[in-house]
Amino acid sequence: MKKILFLAVFCFSAISVFAQAPLENGRVQLNAGIGTSGWGTPVYVGLDYGVGSNFTIGGELSYRTHNERYAGTYYDYSVTGLGANVNYHFNKVLNIPSQWDFYGGLGLNYYIFNYDDRNYNGTEDSDIGLGVQIGGRYFFNKNFGINIEGGGGNATSGAKIGITYKF
Repeated sequence: MKKILFLAVFCFSAISVFAQAPLENGRVQLNAGIGTSGWGTPVYVGLDYGVGSNFTIGGELSYRTHNERYAGTYYDYSVTGLGANVNYHFNKVLNIPSQWDFYGGLGLNYYIFNYDDRNYNGTEDSDIGLGVQIGGRYFFNKNFGINIEGGGGNATSGAKIGITYKF
């Protein structure tokens, strides 16, 4: 049993040695997952692009829907979010191992809200928001990892978890 445990730890460590984080200059990564919010569970997909040794810029598309009954009326909501972000990656400053990526940044987001209370045809509204985020990733190898992020002022305000794939 000890040999199997040692082999598993060795293999996991060997895979982790080849991970490269944060995103290198000129590389692209795809992020996708789910989030939390007061208006349903958002799903998101986004891209990040390495623009320097510690900076990335990116974009994100998210969608969520929610329905509820209030005072005898059913309400349906949906929110589509389009966002752009810039993040600073703290790996070098904090001397973090390369399989980890710790970042924080700002985002500019555009939302399209759709409301329908089933008594009317529904309404549509939009809004722009400035958001902040802080998050981290763990890479299992040089291309694939998991991510978790928290923040506010964006279409997935609260938290989100997902996967990351580097190209």
